Amino acid sequence: MRPARTLGAPALVALGAGLLVLPWYALPEGAWSVPPGGAPGARPLVGWLMAPDSASAVVQALRHGRAGLAAPLLVAAAAALSLGLARAGWPPLVSARRPHGWLFLVLGLVGLTATLLQGFAIRQPALGLGAVVALASFVLLAAEGLAVSGALRGDRFAAACLLAIAVLVALFVFLPLARVLAAAVQGQGGAPSAGALLGRLTAEKIWTLACLTSARRCGVAWNTIALALACAGGTTLLGLALALLVTRSTLPLRRLTRLVAVLPVITPPFVIGLGIILICGRAGVINAVLESTLGVPPSRWIYGFPGLLLAQLFAFTPVAFLVLIGVVEGLSPTLEEAGQTLGARSGQVFRTVSLPLMLPGLANAFLVGFIESIADFGNPLVLGGSFNVLATEVYFALVGAQYDQGRAAALAMILLLLALGAFVLQRRLLRGRAFTSVTGKGDAGIPVALPRPLVRAIVLATVPWLLFTLVIYGMALVGGFVAVWGRDHTLTLRHFAKAFAVEWTGAGILWTGGAWTSLWNTVRLAAVAAPLSAALGLLTAWLLGRTRFAGQRAFELATLLSFAVPGTVIGIAYVLAFNVPPLELTGSGLIIVLCLMFRNMPVGVRGGLASLEQIDRSLDEASNTLGARGAVTVWRVLLPLVKPAVGAALVYGFVRSVTTVSAVIFLVSGDTDMATTYIIGRVVNGDYGVAIAYSAVLIALMVAAIVLIQRLVGVRVVGARTAEGAS
Repeated sequence: MRPARTLGAPALVALGAGLLVLPWYALPEGAWSVPPGGAPGARPLVGWLMAPDSASAVVQALRHGRAGLAAPLLVAAAAALSLGLARAGWPPLVSARRPHGWLFLVLGLVGLTATLLQGFAIRQPALGLGAVVALASFVLLAAEGLAVSGALRGDRFAAACLLAIAVLVALFVFLPLARVLAAAVQGQGGAPSAGALLGRLTAEKIWTLACLTSARRCGVAWNTIALALACAGGTTLLGLALALLVTRSTLPLRRLTRLVAVLPVITPPFVIGLGIILICGRAGVINAVLESTLGVPPSRWIYGFPGLLLAQLFAFTPVAFLVLIGVVEGLSPTLEEAGQTLGARSGQVFRTVSLPLMLPGLANAFLVGFIESIADFGNPLVLGGSFNVLATEVYFALVGAQYDQGRAAALAMILLLLALGAFVLQRRLLRGRAFTSVTGKGDAGIPVALPRPLVRAIVLATVPWLLFTLVIYGMALVGGFVAVWGRDHTLTLRHFAKAFAVEWTGAGILWTGGAWTSLWNTVRLAAVAAPLSAALGLLTAWLLGRTRFAGQRAFELATLLSFAVPGTVIGIAYVLAFNVPPLELTGSGLIIVLCLMFRNMPVGVRGGLASLEQIDRSLDEASNTLGARGAVTVWRVLLPLVKPAVGAALVYGFVRSVTTVSAVIFLVSGDTDMATTYIIGRVVNGDYGVAIAYSAVLIALMVAAIVLIQRLVGVRVVGARTAEGAS
């Protein structure tokens, strides 16, 4: 086995650059700028390095009175001395390998903590490029110590990933939520009060069960739980049916079905609500047909629990499908053939072999559906009527006439507890069971045909859903080409011209349409956020599924937190946390990218875990035996086997970044306006034609992106033969 490359020396080199050369604080011309060498009016390099706003940490401490920077400087000096003594062969550090590792771990963590704490000091500017490089260097130093001490089997890649993800989650999930949730314990005058917290958490409006004994309404917590359970169960069943239809049936148009199945997840929030109202509302198509044929008077049944459940089934089934498609594709045909060889019919094989192997994927799809439902904001706002849920209550507590940040924070805490409860229940149900179906051996089996009753049930369940999807998209596409949707259906292109006009001049192309800026911003930010969130989610899944470390369950819970909180709360939390030092990011595109990354990461985690559950650990062990370290094993062995999870994470990350509104509506600025906020602005102003035209453009853009991602990532095929090829 090749000797592992150490992280200590590179970490110290980067640490030296961060502390001695790069500007420690954010510069006026850009948060993490470097000197504009040779630019007109630029300051001389020496003057730039010594100036109060652009000096390094050493200069800030020695010349400008920043005594708080002494701690990270001393830690860096101690780390350099320790590494030098170890390289020189000093016996106490060379012979005692484990204490040597603990020393680097402690130094890295102390340096990381000291750097962050001094950033929170009063009258401190925002951290700049030097501080960011120093923070990353301290993480690498701690990872070196963790690996040398024997943790994670000495895998430096795993140690670096674990610590880096933990720090990122702490900064961009825990810190913003802590800023908001701190308000839940504030009593009158701002002082902490346990009584105030208890009163907010146990309010009658949240937990009352009066609907069971009277005509009064139940509490918003019970409404949220009932809706989430129904949504999670329905989306899991529909997602499984669609996955089986696409991968295991012999019905025609399976590729088209795969594309249509993910269309709702790429729908801008405006289209789903309006489409459902136009079809099922009081003046909708269904009520009109019932009144004209059966004399049934129009009703408002769509507003409330039935309409919300329908909207969430429509919106979140694609997420379950994306989680389950890789699980179904990863089933071993050989195991199913073995069941048939023993005399089992196709129905028995599916019930006793295939279905049990899919339990991790089903559990993950149920968990994601449950969390998506409790955190859903747009559908309850449009279709909720008098059926209140926690997400909308949080919104009205923050932006309503009676601004109550404490109540909003308490409601957010309840949402977190519901998500964590669902996670714990899922873990208990799957504890102590094995679901491996992909081993290191070749699999030349033929996938067993689905039993006919199951195929009929799948068709009956999925065809109406698919048709409804096509109707919604047909209405969206047609609505952009008519003068006034629902009243004047004269064909016109003026909505597209208003939003996406282009002029050719002698100077080149002028993008004169009002929507171009928001579209370019959206594509640019989503293209950055999607691969980062997918990589972060899949690396987290690998750490959870393939390594063992202290606090693993807490680490897994932490990765779910941003997903369980309504986007409105996340947006406000980011404004509160990053509008002031040490990380001053508001108004920039970076804060939107970070918000989207950590908002979308949990889906990559759950999909990656579901796929890894099916892959035998012996493949990892064989790779390690042949001398490959963690990074090589992930890249060359596991990544090709989890292609469905990679594709799902990329698709979900991109389309959610394009279509999200609640999480970014508080973060956009004049320079970073996004497509969904532009659409909502058109809707508020009554300009529905432009909003629908823009939605149609987004739909076309995301369909193209999905096709491109699927072609780039490809699919994983388990089994060398197919039923058609065998016959």
